[in-house]
Amino acid sequence: MSEVASSDDSGRATAVVIGGGLAGTTAALALADAGVRVTLLESRPRLGGLAFSFQRGELTVDNGQHVFLRCCTAYRWFLDRVDATGLAPLQDRLDVPVLDLEAPPGRRLGRIGRTALPVPLHLARSLATYPHLSLAERARVGRAALALKGLDLTDPALDAQNFGDWLAAHGQSRRAVEALWDLVGVATLNAVAQDSSLGLAAMVFKTGLLSDPGAADIGWARVPLGELHDTLARKALDSAGVRTEIRTRVTSVSPYGNGRWSVQVPGERLEADTVVLAVPQREAHGLLPEGALDAPERLLDIGTAPILNVHVVYDRTVMTAPFFAALGSPVQWVFDRTEASGLREGQYLALSQSAAQDEIDEPVAVLRERYLPELERLLPGARGAGVKDFFVTRERTATFAPAPGVGRLRPGARTRAPGLYLAGAWTATGWPATMESAVRSGVGAADAALSALGRPRDHLLGLFEEAA
Repeated sequence: MSEVASSDDSGRATAVVIGGGLAGTTAALALADAGVRVTLLESRPRLGGLAFSFQRGELTVDNGQHVFLRCCTAYRWFLDRVDATGLAPLQDRLDVPVLDLEAPPGRRLGRIGRTALPVPLHLARSLATYPHLSLAERARVGRAALALKGLDLTDPALDAQNFGDWLAAHGQSRRAVEALWDLVGVATLNAVAQDSSLGLAAMVFKTGLLSDPGAADIGWARVPLGELHDTLARKALDSAGVRTEIRTRVTSVSPYGNGRWSVQVPGERLEADTVVLAVPQREAHGLLPEGALDAPERLLDIGTAPILNVHVVYDRTVMTAPFFAALGSPVQWVFDRTEASGLREGQYLALSQSAAQDEIDEPVAVLRERYLPELERLLPGARGAGVKDFFVTRERTATFAPAPGVGRLRPGARTRAPGLYLAGAWTATGWPATMESAVRSGVGAADAALSALGRPRDHLLGLFEEAA
């Protein structure tokens, strides 16, 4: 059995980060950049957590479509830190095609976009011409948006309220919720308005749509996610001097005396001054030493929500836009992943289906019968096209559920045990369960650890002011 001492010959502080998703990778990089000697442990055979890629024949497949916004400053920092910014560019200006085949001809395609005008006028033209709502509904949407902008996100009472009820109280019709509020909210919160905390929903809409004209411009990876979150992340970790161990499951975390920590893995015990626990909430609950949190059982009360992804490979091009959203259909969002996957002939489409509780366990044959006709209905080019492959990926616990009351369950980075910190999209970042939240949590854990260690935090100050 080998051991890692709490400091090396130069007296550097040491840290063990448990979990190699975005939260753990961020924490490891931030600590290493401050001169801490870091070991990163990941139980899977790769880094990246739930934003990863795998091979299916000649295709490189992302487990699910992930996007980010211009306001996602922490994740954009991460991309820059791993030298991947050019591989996941942003739109020059927000533009979301929204297709509703139940609308009359000439009104089936609408767009959500912005101009360069200041907030909230940047959305005025798009809202005024949005064909999926009546004139009266558009006016009421504008008034509700202004009311939302006026909410105080620091008010804990918002967490206990239901977003769906708030929308109804502010004059939003069922159609307005479907065609606008849930169109955005389901994709970002992984829940419909009726199942969402007003606090989290208000944060999404205030930050993404009502903070800065360009805040909601959309970015996505033009290469497989594994290239960003595994290959390039591993290269950055190696360059920073982080020891990264994959296929390594931690069995216990315990105080070791003199303020140090012991982390047990099969065949090895690691000692460190600091431990960052960056794993899902249930796994964190199982590893937390006694007394680390006042009410550790709250972690088990944080619910989860699934995301289903449907993958279709056609023998020809059936869609010209990079993505679109659909109304009046079980289809939610469709993305063209042809180039990113390495497909040489035909077209590969990925359907991202959030809040998929009713479908997550459906057999592939049932999903095929449901979604292929819908794609033919939405995309004329798919009619008569050959389907070369159809498969699904399922993330049954893709995110934490943003239900009313979840805010009081989410712990901060610090625990009651000195030297032990928490990270993960489920911690108290103020954001829903997104890549942005994961990176922010890693920044927060590293910042807290470096503060306790008395180590330099200058490299985090500007980022943390934005990501706090």
